[in-house]
Order: sequence, then structure tokens, then C-alpha cells
Amino acid sequence: MNKVYFPNTNGLDITLAGLINFPANFDENKRYPAIVVSHPGGGVKEQTAGTYAKKLAEQGFIAIAYDASYQGESTGSPRQLENPHVRTEDVSAVIDYLTTLDYVDNDRIGAMGICAGAGYTANAAINDRRIKAVGTVSMVNIGQMFRNGWDNDVKDNDAIPFLEAGSGARTADAIGTEPATIPMAPMKEEDAPNEELRQAWEYYHTDRAAYCTAPGFATARSLTQIIAYDAFFKAEAFLTQPLITVVGSNAGSKWMSDDLMARAASNDKQMYIVDGANHMDLYDGESPIAEAIGAMTPFFERTL
Repeated sequence: MNKVYFPNTNGLDITLAGLINFPANFDENKRYPAIVVSHPGGGVKEQTAGTYAKKLAEQGFIAIAYDASYQGESTGSPRQLENPHVRTEDVSAVIDYLTTLDYVDNDRIGAMGICAGAGYTANAAINDRRIKAVGTVSMVNIGQMFRNGWDNDVKDNDAIPFLEAGSGARTADAIGTEPATIPMAPMKEEDAPNEELRQAWEYYHTDRAAYCTAPGFATARSLTQIIAYDAFFKAEAFLTQPLITVVGSNAGSKWMSDDLMARAASNDKQMYIVDGANHMDLYDGESPIAEAIGAMTPFFERTL
């Protein structure tokens, strides 16, 4: 595994930081299939994205986990901006970098992500035909989650106050007020509305998986980009690549994977359900991750 830094080619004057994982007996004179792994909202490459990248490399792929623009070890200001459009373009920027590596087969590049990173991956595949296959784990369409709630029980119009809050935050930022923030997962255990999201707090804010570059919040101004964003926009026309969605049977977020499965135009799509797992179990549960990798490996071997 090597830490790499490379320019974001989307004109943002940002340097992206990544961890590139190599298969056993790697030979730089050979060409390998490669997979881009995108982290959850609020996460960084050293957490679950890095876990999946490492395990995919063990299966024979080049696999790169990276920090989103404005987050982790990647540069960009304001810090902790969660702009879904930029995060979608980040996936393509990482592919730009991979295409410069002689040992990557440019015709065999896939992408996967976890949680919001999975939604961004799907959106990137809709736009970027270099992505030949798509994998998702515990997928979240971040726009749907913020406007419709974890359990899809909030109407779109009820999210208007979030747009107003984001708009106000942008004004405050412009006049130099200390940037307001929003939690990407509960910041305190007592703020969690259910056990699944309590585990999200535990993952990001305890020794379970806390990491120094992942504070767990985003800028409040991000709401103006998040609320109206649809990671699956035009999936029914343009998401034609092979697709696998991996989701826990007990995941509150499963409805978003169901939505993509219904909307994607691909004729080669499958859902793999990890029985008994919730959303967070697929972040760091040894057995659920092994099952997820067991499903994705033959999928990527076949499609890449």
C-alpha cells in the first residue's frame, strides 16, 4: 500500500490524497483491473473505505481509497465542505489519476463506495463511461436521506427549513462569521434516534473507528447543495453498467438501494442481502464484510 497525492483535475486547485493498494506479487510491468473506493459522508480513507480497498487488493485488484475534496488529507477550503456535485466529480478525478499509471488497464476500471460514497459512485457512473462496473455497500443517496429522513418518512417540502439554514450559513460565511456545522452522524450518543445511528456515533467518535482527520461534521452551507441532490438522477437512462448493491437485511437505509435497483437501466444488476446485518455492520463487521467481498469479488472479476 502506498500513500499518493495527485491533482484534482476538475479545476478546483485541490490535491487529493489516496491510499493505493496492490495485489500480492504485484508486477508494475503488468496491467491490472482497478477499483476506486469512496468513503461515507463524514468518513476518511483510513476507515471503512480503506478496509474494502485492502480486501479488494487481496482479491487481485488495484484498489484506491481516497479522501474527498475539502476533507481528510485532501486540500481545499472551506474544510469539511460536503458538496455532492464535487464529491461525484472526485470519483472521476481519481480515475483521471489511475489512467496515468502504466500498470492500470484503462478498460477495466470499476468503482464502489460505502454509504454516501456509494451514492456518489452511482452518480459518477451515470456520467463517466470509463467506469465499467459499479458496486455499492450500505448505499445512501445523501439528498434523499437529508430531505426524506433515515426511514423515508419525511416529505420533500418539510426539508425547506434545511435549505433556509444552509442559505443563512452561506451568508454568515461570506461576512466572516465562524462557519456553522451540521452532524454527518450523531455527534453525541444521546442524539442518536435509534440503535443503528447510535452505532454510527460509536463508529466515528469512539475507539471503534474514530480517526483524527474525520471530525464527523460538515459545513452547514453544504445543505444548499445536498437537499436537492439526487445521486440517481437519470439512472433510468444512463446507468447501464453492471451493478451490484450489497445491503444488510436490517439496514434502515435499504430503501435507497431498492430505489437504485428499480431505477438503474442496467440489464446486469443484482442485490446481495447480508442476512441479519444493519447499515453499520457492513462498515467494520468482520463476517458481514467478508460476505460483501465474497459477493463483489466474482462480480468485479466477471465485469472487469
